[in-house]
Amino acid sequence: MSEQGRSPKPRGYEMRKRAEDVGRTRQRIIEAAVHLHGTAGPAWTTIAAIAERSGVTRLTVYRHFPDETALFEACSGHWLSRQKLPRPQAWGVIENPVERLTAGLADLYRFYRAGEPMLSLVIRDEHAVPKPIREAREEMTRQYVEVLAGAWPEADDPVRRALIGHAVAFTSWRSLCRDQGLADRKAVKAMVTLVEAAGTGF
Repeated sequence: MSEQGRSPKPRGYEMRKRAEDVGRTRQRIIEAAVHLHGTAGPAWTTIAAIAERSGVTRLTVYRHFPDETALFEACSGHWLSRQKLPRPQAWGVIENPVERLTAGLADLYRFYRAGEPMLSLVIRDEHAVPKPIREAREEMTRQYVEVLAGAWPEADDPVRRALIGHAVAFTSWRSLCRDQGLADRKAVKAMVTLVEAAGTGF
């Protein structure tokens, strides 16, 4: 059979299979990194450890993720895709400031409890997290504060904003609920009471 008469299907199949293999390898690397970040922490997660867990070479890891930021972005995206994320857009439709704050903190504290192992290690090892990832998390925290503070008549009151910023922090949830043993709903009520008190000039 001449070259012109040959079916292009075998080559197309090979290319498709190669692309699928590359995708599966990339996914194994991401899942290995997520596992290590959530068990050992980012500071103790090496490229060698990721390569070993995913069954590839270090060079293969670098071929898929040429720098630390690219790997962290892929890991963060994968982990977040498996979480039920907080929904600040849903809080924002609640007009009453106390009800909005209560709903927002309840949503955040639920997320923090579900993601505690990963969040604890990522915050502990924040120095090892690439700057763009840290900045994205900080921006999200600012968004939480903006939505929750925006319902109050004096939205720019510095004391109230500071207390809301304290209330939305993962470390505040961990201190109240993990270290001090409060149930999430009681921690929410305590933080709401504290924020409300800011209007009394305490």
